[in-house]
Amino acid sequence: MPACWRPPGCAPGSPTPPPPRNPHEHGSFPPGRARGAGDRGIGRAWRGIRANAGRCGARVVLAARRVDAMQVLARQLTDVHVVALDVTDPDSVRRAVDAAEAWAGTPVDLLVNNSGIAIPGASLEQSDQDWARVMGVNLDGARRMSVAVAARLVEAGGPGPSSMSPRSWGCGRGGVSAYATSKAALIQLTKQHALEWARHGIRVNALAPGYVETDINRDFFATDHGQAQIRRIPQRRLGQAGDLAGPLLLLASDAGAFATGSVLVADGGHLLSPL
Repeated sequence: MPACWRPPGCAPGSPTPPPPRNPHEHGSFPPGRARGAGDRGIGRAWRGIRANAGRCGARVVLAARRVDAMQVLARQLTDVHVVALDVTDPDSVRRAVDAAEAWAGTPVDLLVNNSGIAIPGASLEQSDQDWARVMGVNLDGARRMSVAVAARLVEAGGPGPSSMSPRSWGCGRGGVSAYATSKAALIQLTKQHALEWARHGIRVNALAPGYVETDINRDFFATDHGQAQIRRIPQRRLGQAGDLAGPLLLLASDAGAFATGSVLVADGGHLLSPL
């Protein structure tokens, strides 16, 4: 995950043989005052977005389990710090937030919850362990991070956690019931936090992207099955990291000061055309 500091005024069932698996997994990231982004998939794709945040005066903290991979990414950016983070471990969350604040000298004022995993499987076949693992990262991890950051913002006030919820929250898709349920729950958690924390000056919104091209899914989308999925997206293309920069900076800046409890969809019309 990443984080940053934002200065005032910074504007904004399968056939046989089965088709290739769509490997959508997601990492984590934050811009605003301090926090981080994942080291694979869409988390790594945030590099261009973090660069835009940096040009806007943000200081970025990258947080992930694989610190070595984040160090490689950090060397391509400026004024970036890397901390270790496992969102399923309360002690790791506390240490990561402490380290981010110690480096920056201020509280984290924008958090983007972008950690996520998907374990494919039909609902009747999915084990309790797999269900709990997905919920533990996608939902519990986001709640844990949001509460940890918001608790420190209550005294300072200012823009607050943004929860990121990829596309499966809005329309059904076979074989990913735990993933889709976790993302739908994340939308409701976003709204609940927005309602409770508005009086503290903390805004909570959800950025809901469609399929964004990453190192994890690139090979899949080059296959016939992947190309067929792209043709069902009204804009007939995958999203790129830069397509999310504007929506994120809107929510992170004073330009979005009156937005809280909102779900901002950036998916090329994907939800309008079920896969």
